Amino acid sequence: MRIGVLCSGGDSPGMNAAIRGAVLRGVDVHGFEMIGFIDGWRGFHDGEFIELDRPTVRGLSPLGGVFIGTSRVPPWEAPVTPESLDALRAKMTSYGLDGLMLIGGNGTQTVSSILWDAGINVVGLPKTIDNDLAGTDYTFGFDTAVSIASEAIDRLRTTGDSHRRCMVLEVMGRDAGWIALHAGMAGGAQAMLLPEFPESIEQVCEWVANVRDRGRSALIVVAEGFKLEGSDDAVTREGLDGFGRPRLGGVADMLAPLIEERTGIETRSTVLGHVQRGGSPTAFDRVLATRTGIAGADAVLSGEWGNMAGLHGDRIEMVPFAEAVGKLKTVPEERYAEVRLNFG
Repeated sequence: MRIGVLCSGGDSPGMNAAIRGAVLRGVDVHGFEMIGFIDGWRGFHDGEFIELDRPTVRGLSPLGGVFIGTSRVPPWEAPVTPESLDALRAKMTSYGLDGLMLIGGNGTQTVSSILWDAGINVVGLPKTIDNDLAGTDYTFGFDTAVSIASEAIDRLRTTGDSHRRCMVLEVMGRDAGWIALHAGMAGGAQAMLLPEFPESIEQVCEWVANVRDRGRSALIVVAEGFKLEGSDDAVTREGLDGFGRPRLGGVADMLAPLIEERTGIETRSTVLGHVQRGGSPTAFDRVLATRTGIAGADAVLSGEWGNMAGLHGDRIEMVPFAEAVGKLKTVPEERYAEVRLNFG
């Protein structure tokens, strides 16, 4: 059995640990041959790959990033056609592959589903710091991003308190506010602004003023995809991202002067950005990623193609792609409502 491992989309802490888990189980235990394509689909198209074995993955678990690289290069030119799928099959045959192990988020696992529907053997390992992939309770990378954002909140609070300032921290989250919600709760933020639930600037300022009236300095966590009530679009920067979408960023910079103007409270913004993706993964993410990689290799052995390794409770279970893709796992209204009562 010869398996190709490929990472796609943005990097996420724990990807190295996932590859290591898959290789140690797949090569050492099951006797597979495994290769890793360099920079995702680019390496697949260009024939650039490395053999994966125990020495290759030695010491990877604590390392951030992904040692074989990842990219947003697509597997085919849109839209997918029978010809493009045939070309992909021919490439796999030229590499002597029996199947693929795709590590990625919603977009990658959607590709996995298309491949499986076309009769191509594939298993998926779910990663994304946004935790917005259905079919799994948590994706590896999320816990690390939340931990980094929580530390940023701790640091911003001390400087905010020193100057009686309101601090606005922008974290990642285009369509789902899981990072903002969890980091805000962990750091004791006075409000968390999520893409799923627009709020008016008047309401945000009322929360900030309430904090001031109690003798405290407010700290607001906002997801990059948050929209003010009545606005149809999120705040964007110039250019497009790797998927051709407007590049988000700057909502904290937009909110800070509005809050200061309406409340008279000096307000500063901080955009955390790609710091959330970098550095060593937390112990939780290392363990989750390793278990996910092991489960993926075991699924290949048992012929459970067409599935993604999802976390359900404390168990890693294989989930059909049809149950995992095509919909985002957003923050439920009840989760937001329970914390909103304590805002301000």
